[in-house]
Amino acid sequence: MSDGAVVVIGAGGHARVLIEALQLAGRSILGAIDPALPSGSMSGGIKVLGGDETLEHLNPADVVLVNGIGGTQTTAPRDAIYRRWRGKGFHFATVVHPSAVISPSATLGEGAQVMAGCVIQSGASIGANSIINTRASVDHDCKVGETVHVAPGVTLSGSVNVGDGSHIGTGAAVIQGVSIGRNTLIAAGSVVYRDVPDNARHVESA
Repeated sequence: MSDGAVVVIGAGGHARVLIEALQLAGRSILGAIDPALPSGSMSGGIKVLGGDETLEHLNPADVVLVNGIGGTQTTAPRDAIYRRWRGKGFHFATVVHPSAVISPSATLGEGAQVMAGCVIQSGASIGANSIINTRASVDHDCKVGETVHVAPGVTLSGSVNVGDGSHIGTGAAVIQGVSIGRNTLIAAGSVVYRDVPDNARHVESA
């Protein structure tokens, strides 16, 4: 994780899970920003500082951001937040829950988030701004692109490739060596045993 006080973008469910992971890791959290909540209210035990305008008054050298925007079908809002503030010079912390098991040869991009109970095996790589959610398993030599959401309980077998912006639904299983294209939505509970093209939607037992 990057050094510096943390500001969490968002104050919903995913943000609260991240706040707990940060607290368990001993990180100092300055607060959260969320335009939907009144300034000074509390979320996950930390203060809401205001809306997006709050970040405009912060120095990127003094804080590090955590992207608390989740999503169930599209990663576009999360991607937009990351690109907007990255373009203004801010950096995003990589968050790893203490219970996650990550191979020393695996790599995590800037702002990647690995949640409780995850396993990431040898040679795997997780792209910037991606989420590996609760109890997901990413096996050896998998390549997960940028701003991907691997939802809770997903199993990626060895050497799976997942393109940028894709969402792998809760409990899906992807067989070894399969490639999933960019901006693709894999339905919850699917068994994916052949390659899936870019921009596919609601793929089940492909």
